[in-house]
Amino acid sequence: MNITFFGAARTVTGSQHLLTLDDKRILLDCGLFQGRREEANRINRTFPFDPATIDVVILSHAHIDHSGNLPSLVKNGFTGKIFATPATRDLCSIMLTDSAMIQMKDADYLLRHKGIIVDPLYTLDDVIQVMSQFQSVPYNMEFEPIKGFKVEFFDAGHLLGSAITKMTWQENGVQKRLAFTGDVGRSNRPILKDPQLFGDVDYLICESTYGGRIHEEEDNLRGELLRIINDTIYKRGKLIIPAFSVGRTQDIVYYLNDLSNHHLLPNIPVYVDSPLAISATHVFRLHPECYNESIRTLLFSDPDPFDFRGLKYTREVVESKKINRQKKSCIIIAGSGMCEAGRVLHHLSHEISKERNTVLFLGYNAPYTLGRKIAQGDKYVNILGDSHKVRATVESLSGLSAHADHNELLEYLSHLNTTTVKKVFLVHGELDHQEALKTALVERGFGDVSIPSKGDSVNI
Repeated sequence: MNITFFGAARTVTGSQHLLTLDDKRILLDCGLFQGRREEANRINRTFPFDPATIDVVILSHAHIDHSGNLPSLVKNGFTGKIFATPATRDLCSIMLTDSAMIQMKDADYLLRHKGIIVDPLYTLDDVIQVMSQFQSVPYNMEFEPIKGFKVEFFDAGHLLGSAITKMTWQENGVQKRLAFTGDVGRSNRPILKDPQLFGDVDYLICESTYGGRIHEEEDNLRGELLRIINDTIYKRGKLIIPAFSVGRTQDIVYYLNDLSNHHLLPNIPVYVDSPLAISATHVFRLHPECYNESIRTLLFSDPDPFDFRGLKYTREVVESKKINRQKKSCIIIAGSGMCEAGRVLHHLSHEISKERNTVLFLGYNAPYTLGRKIAQGDKYVNILGDSHKVRATVESLSGLSAHADHNELLEYLSHLNTTTVKKVFLVHGELDHQEALKTALVERGFGDVSIPSKGDSVNI
């Protein structure tokens, strides 16, 4: 087998790895690259291979940096099946639709306001075709997307439906095993199950997003969240939380619901201002098979952990505009998490220059995104074409990250027999974090750990 790393190589976006086995080609993930606009547009529009030659896609989860370029793949000739868990398929139905709408609206805006004709990256018609090519497979059920190539999904605990993919095949009479972690979640989280162990393998493609970094303890996280809320209220300001509509929004709503249940949450309005987040929350309600024991127990006393007094989901634009006109303290949760699109841009443009307000980030921001610029302390940022001075307080809660941190990832991988693993490939991480994780893995007995660059190809 040959592996070529076409995306999320020394970066955290655009996950895309091509496996070639004899005359068959299997694509692991097909994500959108996120970063500088011109670079992202070029990368996302141009595949380094002919999509028509891909036989099947195996999708780890629904986050856009892993699934978001599937419509382009189909648009450019891919006709095979896309294998994913049922929850991933359901989330993709809303997330890819939302992504297509953004592409189409951006193209329409450029035409109407600047007279520039730009073809959207893909349209709703492309998404409809993508959804017809999905084939759902539950966790822990072996299947053969290609004859003789056996695959099994294990719960990754990262996002509803996220999967670690274990692949087994015979080559020259020898059985070989490869695992692709996708993104690994964390143990003892509020909604999802712990990452599931997948057993020994010969080769491993492993994410490395938080290599060298440690998350906050959860007990401190709850206290910090409450402190940030109270500090903002004391200043009579607004707390703006840029959050990924799928996963992170549900997590923060769950924590706020918990504070409400314990009578700790101040009596102020909380807005989830994201149509996509509203739709995603409905999908979460449809898949209790992904819930951990604690939330299943909670359902006996709190039938809807995604709702509480004072919470309002706003879908219409007119409702979103009313929030900006509101003068009183409130909490606004809006997409996108890296502040690259969505309604959070309008809230930031109105509020980021006011000292009484707070912007709270819940996780990772990719380089060159607006979220990264605000989080790293830039004094001026460009939002919707205008420059704004950042006077609002900027806070961060890494403990809400859906990614395992350095120690958690090492603990998770400790179940592997290091003498069996011939090679580890680190992907989905910035180079300095990958190098930190590589050093730790080598110290723990993994003999051959590499950090492939984009386009690197290796035979296993």
